Amino acid sequence: MSEASVSSRGNHHGSETALFDLTSRVAIVTGGNGGIGLGMARGLARAGARVVVAARNMEKADAAVRELSALGPSAVAVRTDVTAEDSVLELVQEVDRRFGRLDILVNNAGMSIRAPVQDLSLAQWNEVLTTNLSGAFLCARAAYPLMKRTGAGKVINVGSMLSIFGASFAPAYGASKGGIVQLTKSLAVAWAPDRIQVNAVLPGWIDTELTMAARAQVSGLYERVLARTPAGRWGMPGEFEGIAVFLASAASDFITGAAIPVDGGYSTMA
Repeated sequence: MSEASVSSRGNHHGSETALFDLTSRVAIVTGGNGGIGLGMARGLARAGARVVVAARNMEKADAAVRELSALGPSAVAVRTDVTAEDSVLELVQEVDRRFGRLDILVNNAGMSIRAPVQDLSLAQWNEVLTTNLSGAFLCARAAYPLMKRTGAGKVINVGSMLSIFGASFAPAYGASKGGIVQLTKSLAVAWAPDRIQVNAVLPGWIDTELTMAARAQVSGLYERVLARTPAGRWGMPGEFEGIAVFLASAASDFITGAAIPVDGGYSTMA
C-alpha cells in the first residue's frame, strides 16, 4: 500500500480540518446539565460544536444551555429519559429535525444507589443498571443510523474508576460501569467499518453532586481518595473538557475501543 493510500484513510473529516476543530459538528450529551457531562459539553462548545443537552431536569438543562450558548455557536435542551426507549428515539429524531446530522454522542447520564449488596433490592439494582448501562445502549443504538448517514461519528461513554476497581458500597454502580467498558469495546468493533469510533472515559474521584453525596454517606472516603491520588486532590468537572474534545475530534480517528482514565493517577497507584 502506498503512502498516499495510507494517508488518505486518516482524518475522515478532511485534511483541511484542524485536528481539534468541531465547527459544524452536532453533539448530544446525556446528563449534560451538570457535573462531568456539563464539563464535557463546555469543551465541545468551545471547540465549535452545536450541543444538545439531553436531561430530565429542564431547569438545570436550560441553565446549562445559556452557559453553553455563550461559549459556542448554539445549544439546545431536549427533555430525555435515557431509560425509556421512546424518549431516546424522540431525542435523536429531534436532533435530526433541527440539524440534519449527528456527529458526537456522549453517554454520561448516570446515577448510583449506595448500599452493600446484601441490602440492595432488585428494584434498586435494576434502576442503576437500566440508567447507567441500558441507557448508554439505547442512546448509542438510536444514534447509529444518523451517524452512519452522516458518514462518521464519535461515541464517548463515561465509565468510572469502578469500571476497574470494586467498592463494597456500590455494587450495582460498579457492575454498570464495568459493563460500559465492555459495551464500548463491542460497539467499537461493530462500527469501525462505518468510521464510528467508540471510546470510554474513566473518571477518577471528581468533585460533583454525585460524589458529594458519596462523601456524606461513606465515612473517610475523602481522605482515602486524597491518600491514593498522586495528584493530591480531587478532580474538577472542567478537567474533562480536553478529553471530550480529543475523543470527539479528528485527532482521535485511529483510537477506538479504548478506556482512558482521567483520575490524577489514582488507577496507577499501588
